[in-house]
Amino acid sequence: MSDKKRYDSTRDAWESIWDSASVAVELETIQYPRAKRQIQQYLPYLPQDDIILEAGSGLSAAVITLRDMGYHVIGLDYAENALHTSRQHTPNLPLLAGDVHALPHPDNSIGAYLSFGVLEHFEQGMGAALQEAYRVLKPNGVAVITIPYPNIIWKLAQWRREQQGRSLIDEDFYESTYTREQLIQEMSQVGFSVLEAVPSGHSYTFWGVSSIFQGKGYYQTNRLAETLGAVTRTVAPWLFNFMTMIIARK
Repeated sequence: MSDKKRYDSTRDAWESIWDSASVAVELETIQYPRAKRQIQQYLPYLPQDDIILEAGSGLSAAVITLRDMGYHVIGLDYAENALHTSRQHTPNLPLLAGDVHALPHPDNSIGAYLSFGVLEHFEQGMGAALQEAYRVLKPNGVAVITIPYPNIIWKLAQWRREQQGRSLIDEDFYESTYTREQLIQEMSQVGFSVLEAVPSGHSYTFWGVSSIFQGKGYYQTNRLAETLGAVTRTVAPWLFNFMTMIIARK
């Protein structure tokens, strides 16, 4: 499948995902311990008096949450149905339909750029999207990027697929992982200065292993997963890292 066809099929998949999802449920997930830890990690870097763009905002849970905290956040997504659903829940949200590769903003115009689990979905890589982020950020503006990490559980799952003769790439929904070194290199090549590379979501790594780690809520981890997550976050932070968060400055 060509890059263009998989790009379109991935967007179609996201539209289908958002059609069956709920803003209220997404807002619940952003209150899970793993999500709250992540917010507290990057919050000190966000400007309180400037525009913040979330590129790939989906059902706008982060936009709504951060705006409730007093931050001037706007959302952008290429799945327009997600924007409509977001506004049905919270009218007058500042949301834009657009592509992260062609942001509708002038050069040096926003204070911070957020991208949570988005840039791994482009088969051509993240370079072009990062260049756009760099372009629209003001000097000294901050970028916060989260990307899945090839942890030990992911590697075992990939090995099992190979043994079964199954393709490692989904034909309709593209997703990749990046190591810490690869992410730092990608950010640096565009011109960013990386301030922090933070492993996160350790409890969620276990969620995908077995139902014994799953709570009753949407992608919710239970007490056992949270306990193991806390242990691995201390003793093996990268081995069981689910999502790397990069905080960088232009």
